[in-house]
Amino acid sequence: MPFQSNGDIRYFQFDQFNQALHHAIITRRGGVSPQPWDSLNLGSTVGDDPERVRENRRLALSALECNPASIYEVWQVHGVEVVIAKTPRDSKSPHQQADAILTDRPGLTLIMRFADCVPVLLHDPVHKVAGIAHAGWMGTVRGTVRFAVEAMQKNYDSNPADIQAAIGPSIGPDHYEIGADVVIQVRQAFGRNASSLLSTSAGSVKFDLWAANRLLLEQAGVRHVEVAGLCTACHTKDWYSHRAEKGRTGRFGAIIALK
Repeated sequence: MPFQSNGDIRYFQFDQFNQALHHAIITRRGGVSPQPWDSLNLGSTVGDDPERVRENRRLALSALECNPASIYEVWQVHGVEVVIAKTPRDSKSPHQQADAILTDRPGLTLIMRFADCVPVLLHDPVHKVAGIAHAGWMGTVRGTVRFAVEAMQKNYDSNPADIQAAIGPSIGPDHYEIGADVVIQVRQAFGRNASSLLSTSAGSVKFDLWAANRLLLEQAGVRHVEVAGLCTACHTKDWYSHRAEKGRTGRFGAIIALK
């Protein structure tokens, strides 16, 4: 699970994905934004200057040899809506609300933004489909990745056993403390498996988003799941963390595209 660099841009890639894909989880390094968004902030709703965000996006896409005009992105709302992308998003049109995007179109670049939530990259090498999903606690208990896998089956005839899934850097199980209301929802969503996803120490309960999303993928029939195991709250030199930085921070990007 190596880190790579292209110029000043540093990014993480997964071992299981082959050369049929452009993919990366882009770190926060190598951009033009000042503190507290330093420096490769891709989030346009966190107070940073829009021109700097556009330049950061250009730098990130250039590092992966992706055309900025090939982007498809959505307005992430912690739901389960899955979008099938066929053409780049018209910049003059409003963003569609969704938390997963799929495509079978080579050269169409899917991108989402994160700062503790879980990025999940998906690839069906048989039917040549790529996807990306966004799962915080709410998307996890609602099963966003399960809906994404089901949409791959419905729209592209994917066999879950062929799908490769990768869980990217996000807040780790040692740092993700949740309240009693969320504990109830985790127990309702995961039933007898909930106890393996929750841990208690010093009176606080923590939720393992990595294990929960891996479980959801495996329950959907996905056999190939790679977990980065990188905690955003532990490594703020590389990743933005909403919790560790108390909400005053940027957003890093996850990108996937079929070649």
